[in-house]
Amino acid sequence: MLGFLQRPVVVTADINLNVVALTAVGLLSRLWQLAYPRAVVFDEVYYGQYISFYMKRIFFLDGSGPPFGHMLLALGGYLGGFDGNFLWNRIGAEYSTNVPVWSLRLLPALAGALSVPMAYQIVWELGFSHCAAVGAALLILIENALITQSRLMLLESVLIFFNLLAVLSYLKFFNSQKHGPFSPSWWFWLMLTGVACSCAVGIKYVGVFTYFLVLGVAAVHAWHLIGDQALSNARVLCHLLARAVALLVTPVLVYLLFFYVHLLLLCRSGPHDQIMSSAFQASLEGGLARITQGQPLEVAYGSQVTLKNVFGQPVPCWLHSHQSTYPMIYENGRGSSHQQQVTCYPFKDVNNWWIVKDPGRHQLVVNNPPRPVRHGDIVQLVHGMTTRLLNTHDVAAPLSPHSQEVSCYIDYNVSMPAQNLWRLDIVNRESDRDVWKTILSEVRFVHVNTSAILKLSGAPLPDWGFRQLEVVGEKLSRGYHGSTVWNVEEHRYGRRAGGEGAGAALAYADGRQQEPQLRGQWRMLTVRSDDSEHKYSSTPLDWVTLDTNIAYWLHPRTSAQIHLLGNVVIWASASLATLVYALLFIWYLFRRRRRVCDLPEDCWLRWVLAGALCAGGWAVNYVPFFMMEKTLFLYHYLPALAFQILLLPVVLEHVSDHLCRYGALAATPPWGAGSRGVLNGDSSVMQMGLGSQKRHKQGSTGVQRRRLTKAGGRGRRLMCT
Repeated sequence: MLGFLQRPVVVTADINLNVVALTAVGLLSRLWQLAYPRAVVFDEVYYGQYISFYMKRIFFLDGSGPPFGHMLLALGGYLGGFDGNFLWNRIGAEYSTNVPVWSLRLLPALAGALSVPMAYQIVWELGFSHCAAVGAALLILIENALITQSRLMLLESVLIFFNLLAVLSYLKFFNSQKHGPFSPSWWFWLMLTGVACSCAVGIKYVGVFTYFLVLGVAAVHAWHLIGDQALSNARVLCHLLARAVALLVTPVLVYLLFFYVHLLLLCRSGPHDQIMSSAFQASLEGGLARITQGQPLEVAYGSQVTLKNVFGQPVPCWLHSHQSTYPMIYENGRGSSHQQQVTCYPFKDVNNWWIVKDPGRHQLVVNNPPRPVRHGDIVQLVHGMTTRLLNTHDVAAPLSPHSQEVSCYIDYNVSMPAQNLWRLDIVNRESDRDVWKTILSEVRFVHVNTSAILKLSGAPLPDWGFRQLEVVGEKLSRGYHGSTVWNVEEHRYGRRAGGEGAGAALAYADGRQQEPQLRGQWRMLTVRSDDSEHKYSSTPLDWVTLDTNIAYWLHPRTSAQIHLLGNVVIWASASLATLVYALLFIWYLFRRRRRVCDLPEDCWLRWVLAGALCAGGWAVNYVPFFMMEKTLFLYHYLPALAFQILLLPVVLEHVSDHLCRYGALAATPPWGAGSRGVLNGDSSVMQMGLGSQKRHKQGSTGVQRRRLTKAGGRGRRLMCT
């Protein structure tokens, strides 16, 4: 039992010195003088601001991608002791002494360095030679576009790392399937495949293309597994469940974990709060939480409220009105009611305040004790600054003629009576007597006279409406939609009697002097900019031909520059290899359809798998960009390029082993020493290159097709069935 104390514990390990050497050289090429230049380089100005938010724990949400990549970059800043105090406002700005440049660029550099030995492992696991594996690693190592991208605080190298890790993990799992299914290593590589796929998607949304590729290959293998008669039904079911858990459930859980950690870290109010719900904003330190602290929970008659649209599209906004009226005649010739405009405004403003009024009473203050408003109650909404009531009638809205115009009623002493009664509909109620609550309740306002629902159409009004968003009365309700739902964000009990007093109190509380500046900001946001392209933007066709580059950085005093520019020899060779693979694959496929097999079955399966992962990886990471309506840059091609580079040594080895060798065999005369000729009966037939055959009748056995393969330096005939 204690025998281990009497004998030494010996651990043996197989170390591939090629992998060690490639890793060392990769680290050297990516880490040497990593802090140069000590200035903001291209998109570092974009990612750096998010790192500062993480360091200060300020909430943000980047609409262009998931948070995992930003968190990895922020981890480098945290390890380097970065406090987040740096103004990321221009490319080329010199970093201050408090910015740990080396640490911030460390993780992308490590990811780029580790991609080198990973390329070796992928080609090796595909079943190709050591020479081909080393060739793939060296090509990844010396490709200058990959080196440049991995030495900066950018995410492409990290995305490539997780793409390659997902493919390598699946190959390890697939190869272990033959020897030890359900073993610890089998489970490890299968689970790592799912985690790596989730990390790739968590870096950038385009990582989902590699995830779908791995899922597709795994689905094909699972389909063949189902047809394996050597496995019992229970065994097949276990295999399928294991793959579903590892490749479907695990990636989803890990992806959600990224957002959980993101929200856990960022607990302070920031510049992106408004895109979130009022309840979420109130949970952050500062910002809305500071404003809403201590405000009443239950909305009562006489409450002063701001109403935010839950949908938040195209931008978060609040129900708003002002003194201006709708024009008598619109540009298209239609007439309006000339009533006071009601809009949705995307900034906090004194004109966003409304008073909840009991239609049966004239007072605009809260009773003591307050009378809460409940689901189904009839209310009037009084605009706080103008004391006019929210109204809608059978007049077409300015931009949505199939909907009703919403206004604040002005009595022009004409035959258009006020229609200002609204029924409160609490959408997320638990019972029909629920009380209207601040922030928590999501409500709809249903017009009593016409049954129209107060709705944000989202269309920006012309200049006469200050380019604010149109609000309409939707007659035809198409079920629940966020554009018809509102919630109370700010709330206080009105204590003053009289409309003018209430308006004065509102003006004093919020500061009306801010309105012109905010309205100017809104105009800047809504005016459409010209569709001019970025100076260094490019198209997917430019990437393949390397007809583009990006000037990343220029030293302000010397001629030192950093450009993203690919190695033309590697890019052209990789593109040619992809074309050769496609042509050979189609040629083999047609010949196999004719029962002519040029490759042994194991060789053919290896060739197909290599193409599915390498050529397929290039295609799924490249072709979708033709359908994307966004500004594209050369670095978007790098994930596809990494897969294409892996294909180059694979194609070269295949051509060398199966085409050039067959050509040499075919060139040898059948009567020479070590003859590769095939003698059949009285005729001498030399079988050429890609396995061209000659048919011979053999009694009643029909036609058999033969081809030449190498075996101990001599040719021999094999059947293809």
